Amino acid sequence: MSDRIVSIVASEILGARTNALEVLVATESGAVGRATPEPGISTGTHEAKMVLDGGRRFGGLGVIQAAHHVNEEIAPGLLGMDVSRQREIDLAMIEMDGTRDKSRLGANAIVGVSIAVAQAAAASAGLPLYQYIGGPHATLIPMPIPGVGGGGGGRYRDPGTSRWFKPSYQYIPHGAGSYARAMEMDYDIQRELGKLMVERYGIAVRTYAGLNVAGLLKHDNELLDAMTEAIVRAGYEGEVGIYFDAAADCYYEPEMDRYVGLYSEGEKTRDDLIAEYVAMVERFPIVSIEDPLHEDDYLGHAMVTEETGIEIVGDDLFTTNIERLAEGIAVGAANSIVLKITQVGTVSEALDACELALRSGYNVHPCGSRGDRDSIADFAVALNAGQLRAGDWNRPLIIERELGPAARWPGRSFLKGWRNQEG
Repeated sequence: MSDRIVSIVASEILGARTNALEVLVATESGAVGRATPEPGISTGTHEAKMVLDGGRRFGGLGVIQAAHHVNEEIAPGLLGMDVSRQREIDLAMIEMDGTRDKSRLGANAIVGVSIAVAQAAAASAGLPLYQYIGGPHATLIPMPIPGVGGGGGGRYRDPGTSRWFKPSYQYIPHGAGSYARAMEMDYDIQRELGKLMVERYGIAVRTYAGLNVAGLLKHDNELLDAMTEAIVRAGYEGEVGIYFDAAADCYYEPEMDRYVGLYSEGEKTRDDLIAEYVAMVERFPIVSIEDPLHEDDYLGHAMVTEETGIEIVGDDLFTTNIERLAEGIAVGAANSIVLKITQVGTVSEALDACELALRSGYNVHPCGSRGDRDSIADFAVALNAGQLRAGDWNRPLIIERELGPAARWPGRSFLKGWRNQEG
């Protein structure tokens, strides 16, 4: 039985990091879906483009124009459509926009409607979003990947933008056995890490971007060492791994083909970095690295994947884009893809990329750093993705309770790479 869309309304709200677009979709049955996409800090050049207001207001990050595009262009074109016809709705918006990168109407406007439609369709069907998308086999609870307050390293170069808050460092409590236990373990480790940073450096300042140790370290290995010692002190050696988002493109200088100020002062070549990653993995319990090289170096990512033997995650590398993913798969670049629906602009396109990844033996790595932090957990469970970063940490706990004994835990062997299989 069809349930038609009767209302689509967008407005500007405050997001987790900056302003967000709130989109509400309502159907004739009374079902409502809500989405809250927002811009990211480190964004790849190949991502779908968000429409931001510019100017002085909110530092140019306002989204009133994107809201106008939803209310005045997208909504009139979708009213009356069956809310369950996700792909038809997404295609209609892509055609309305008429650009390859969704830059006319804005990826935030389009994805806000797309996710809100999925939420409304699930509500209309009387199902939680994870079950509506994934069906009865969506029972794998994601391992949380909480940051060290968000977690920045020593920051040996400031490119003059917010991108300098990378790399970011996180924990994966892969040996927890349940989501509830994983969050307890993370609390214990974070407490020990705080004590360690005071002991070693006399200060542990937390900012919105994380543990601010800029100027205190000569090399990010010092932070990795402290994170490793915190795991041991908390009593979880062998049960918790380290994940970090290198976001290496933030430090790549294409004119000289060098990475400047990444992990320590000075310049590094691709070979220098690969050797550094191998050494890090051999020294510390690192199980996963995101974007270890610049966003167009597919062959380099293939080399890192082979030589480190851990899960290598493509975020700026793939931008949740099926064409870029296919290019990476062809050469063995990385072995996991970040799922950020905002990067590609619609639920349908994002799920298409995830399907190709899973079919090709890649993992899917959902991340809620672009808003919609509650729904990203549902997508993680729907896809049996087994991991989650930067989401609403309460949502997986609720899902785990709903699933009861049917809930499954992935564990370290779920992660890609020969080292993770040995561990």
